[in-house]
Amino acid sequence: MQSYSPQRSFVQRKEDVIRKWYHVDASEEILGRMAVEVASILMGKNKPTYTPHVDCGDFVVVTNARKIQTTGDKVEQKLYRYHTGYLGGLKSNNLRWMLDKKPEEVIRLAVRRMLPKTRLGRKMLSKLKVFAGEDHPLEAQQSKFEKVQFTSKQIKEG
Repeated sequence: MQSYSPQRSFVQRKEDVIRKWYHVDASEEILGRMAVEVASILMGKNKPTYTPHVDCGDFVVVTNARKIQTTGDKVEQKLYRYHTGYLGGLKSNNLRWMLDKKPEEVIRLAVRRMLPKTRLGRKMLSKLKVFAGEDHPLEAQQSKFEKVQFTSKQIKEG
């Protein structure tokens, strides 16, 4: 009879997480496809050391949020709804209005809705930095950035 020795599973501790910085230029990306990939980086699913209950994700900086692309007629048909808190206070804005007034919020909402709805998900979302234009105030991390492009599935070092 054989003796059974179970293989030990790897469980990452939060103290052992090594974080990297990724830079995404949103002008070359489609909103939903980019949000899926950014959410998986924030969760740490792109690493072999992924552990579901540990925040093992990386930082993601998204620039050119105003130039994000969508497919079909989403610019006119997609609605962002919110409630003011008063009776009958359901308001909505379409994607074109959001891109003109709050382009960072479009990407932040798309990624937020793909993350876990827990305290851990809120902590993951805090590692996402979104900027409407080309420039950003993260010059200190500029040397650590790894440039990522999702539409053609090519990861470029930058």
